[in-house]
Amino acid sequence: MSTKSPPVTASGSAPAERSPGGRRAAGLAGALLFLIAAVLLSLAVGAKPLSLGEAWNGLFHAGSPAYTIVHDMRLPRTVLGLLAGLALGLAGAVMQALTRNPLADPGLLGINAGAAAAVVSAISFLGITSFTGFVWFAFAGAGAVAVLLYAVGGGRAATPARLVLAGAALNAALYSYVNAVQLLDTASLDRMRFWTVGSLASAQYDTIGRVAPFVAAGLVVALLLARPLNAMAMGEDAARALGADPGRARVAAILTVTLLCGAATAACGPIIFVGLMVPHLVRALTGPDLRWLFPYCAVLSPALMLAADVIGRVVVRPAELQVGIVMVVAGGPVFLYFVRRPRRRGLAS
Repeated sequence: MSTKSPPVTASGSAPAERSPGGRRAAGLAGALLFLIAAVLLSLAVGAKPLSLGEAWNGLFHAGSPAYTIVHDMRLPRTVLGLLAGLALGLAGAVMQALTRNPLADPGLLGINAGAAAAVVSAISFLGITSFTGFVWFAFAGAGAVAVLLYAVGGGRAATPARLVLAGAALNAALYSYVNAVQLLDTASLDRMRFWTVGSLASAQYDTIGRVAPFVAAGLVVALLLARPLNAMAMGEDAARALGADPGRARVAAILTVTLLCGAATAACGPIIFVGLMVPHLVRALTGPDLRWLFPYCAVLSPALMLAADVIGRVVVRPAELQVGIVMVVAGGPVFLYFVRRPRRRGLAS
């Protein structure tokens, strides 16, 4: 009985199957297409629906009837969603890699709550209402909580369980403080209430211009951290043998999370679950290699943020749900699933 031989190329050898790197690159290209689709939907969907063609014309042609709607209302909202989604998703991926904790998320471990508490304090006690003032307080709050979480969680001896417990305690305490300030300061309540829910609706070009440099800096540092964090996954001794400096990598990772979470929270308010869901989804596609995981998160996290924002505009039309509420509704069941199955590929439980 004859067997079918594999086809032979011009060079006389059988073609090789697509390499893992090729599959990952193809997957990243698909993720970029998904992001482009989310951007187009974000420009088209709203109180006045536009077709994709109208949204496209409104984006590039000043004489288009949709030009004002797209450029004055939806484009800044979309760009801010891209920046905030990238920041929160990448911050979650960095935290999970640093702590070896599959449940690490800036929102769940109190990083966003620290930024929110600092901003609410600035609004109530100092009368600050601009993003320029928000951002520095957000950085200070996020950084302080990141350092405190690392210390309370056990420092170098930190375990996932300790970090989750410490983060939950800090998260509860800080949001209790935020709620108390809102109740006691009725004059500032209206200014704080909309911000603390988490929303993209008040996006402005000025805010985008101020937040973009911080997100860009965080993105660059995170991508540079991929190799040392990969090495640290094999243990500190192995990381040093491979030329990585674990202490310096930890400091850089905490700085990265502070930059990303502080900027996103100052601009949009505290939004949770983006940094939890996307890294888990990506890890199933790329494996634990952070050199691929970080770029995937940088593409899919803003796509998820924009998709949630579009859903919020549709489900209660003509009103809308803030993106923070949509993410809580979508992320809650996902979080429970991860709690029930804590062991994920490439992470220690």
